[in-house]
Amino acid sequence: MHIQIRGIEDERLIRPFTNIANLFFEESKVSFTAAENPDFLADFKIESPVNLKGTVTLLHVEEDKSYHTSIEGTVDPGSTEKELFKQLKDALCKAYLTLLQEATGMVQKWGILTGIRPTKLLHKKTQAGIPQAESHQDLLENYLISPEKINLMQNIVERQLSVVPDLYTLQNEVSIYIGIPFCPTKCAYCTFPAYAINGRQGSVNSFLGGLHYEMREIGKWLRENNIRITTVYYGGGTPTSITAEEMDMLYEEMYESFPDVDNIREITVEAGRPDTITPEKLEVLKKWNIDRISINPQSYIQETLKAIGRHHTVEETIEKYKLAREMGMNNINMDLIIGLPGEGTKEFEYTLSETEKLMPESLTVHTLSFKRASEMTRNKQKYQVASRTEVEGMMGMAEEWTAEHGYTPYYLYRQKNILGNLENVGYSVPGQESIYNIMIMEEMQTIIGIGCGAASKFVHPHTGKITQFANPKDPKSYNDSFESYTTQKITLLEETFSTNKTIR
Repeated sequence: MHIQIRGIEDERLIRPFTNIANLFFEESKVSFTAAENPDFLADFKIESPVNLKGTVTLLHVEEDKSYHTSIEGTVDPGSTEKELFKQLKDALCKAYLTLLQEATGMVQKWGILTGIRPTKLLHKKTQAGIPQAESHQDLLENYLISPEKINLMQNIVERQLSVVPDLYTLQNEVSIYIGIPFCPTKCAYCTFPAYAINGRQGSVNSFLGGLHYEMREIGKWLRENNIRITTVYYGGGTPTSITAEEMDMLYEEMYESFPDVDNIREITVEAGRPDTITPEKLEVLKKWNIDRISINPQSYIQETLKAIGRHHTVEETIEKYKLAREMGMNNINMDLIIGLPGEGTKEFEYTLSETEKLMPESLTVHTLSFKRASEMTRNKQKYQVASRTEVEGMMGMAEEWTAEHGYTPYYLYRQKNILGNLENVGYSVPGQESIYNIMIMEEMQTIIGIGCGAASKFVHPHTGKITQFANPKDPKSYNDSFESYTTQKITLLEETFSTNKTIR
């Protein structure tokens, strides 16, 4: 779908306009220059940039039908250049979205928001002391977010603040993500750094050597600078793909290298693939006082698991869940995915009924996203997925089921190319929320990424400015350069916390 924009020349608007077009059409192209045979022509006439007044006309070329709306917005006095651009962008995007909704008949419940973390917007307003009614009105009028989604955002913000009352004052601590890039097989929808572990023992050994080095050096810096750790999260890949002995050595390294491990609020280990869980590995987790894990069925339909490349059975998921429970795992998360190939409301209803037999402490309901580099996206024709209406229906089923069974939402995030322009929502029973999930989504503190493919976000304690840094995604590149990456991260830590010495 090609949309030609007229009356605007600021190239910075290409990306937000394209992101909004992609909410309605697959593989959209937006241009500010004359195009041959565009599908839509959008004419912007801005009468007063100071007050953001004007009109927009959207012509659907093939149907020879036009749609019209006004550009309305306000410029706050004393705004910086960056803030002025954002105010202009939001006003233009609001008008543009309104016309696309009218032309297509599709209503976008998240309005003009296309980012990953919508709750950050409401947190900022809450932190600034803006009354709830005023915040909600702004989200409704200026972002076109539906009352339904505003209510979801509010419930999540309140839940997060009850779980982490000091959420707004944790800038002087850090959380740590440890990435282990191996899995039994790679799922068709996956773009995480995940490599089939079979036949890669040499790579695994080299990788673990680099990982231990990173943990020692980062832990040493944190100790020397009196920086506390809020949470630690082992992700991947599947961290339980490595052997029980390797896991044991890894957690021993954590206790030896990281400061004050006994007072870390939460340590989580993903054990998402049931085919990686063994009694020996569960004993190792118990030994190191780790009882929060994730065992992910994704679906309880065997044909679906085969289609998406998960080489375990439904029965194995259930057996390993029960084994983990018997061996003392007291906080188990399970992931489900809405909209997997060949699945509709009937299949998802069955998956929910099977989940009811297990009742994990938390449940993350994902909506399938066609990630650019995934096998599923490269071969879309092979994977038949549900319609937008049916996907919305399944999300509604998840909302009803979780409410009926005592779960409440505590975090959410969104992704590009997500089915139905919906969201991924984490639910939990009271007191069993993942603090790490809250920290990574709301970006209130520095997250140090250690290991292959691990991304770090350095959040300045005073300005909130975020500096990103990523380790290489493939084990060979990581093994060749982990010392250099560790040094660079320590430099970024020094820069981030350099003005904070007196507080520490």
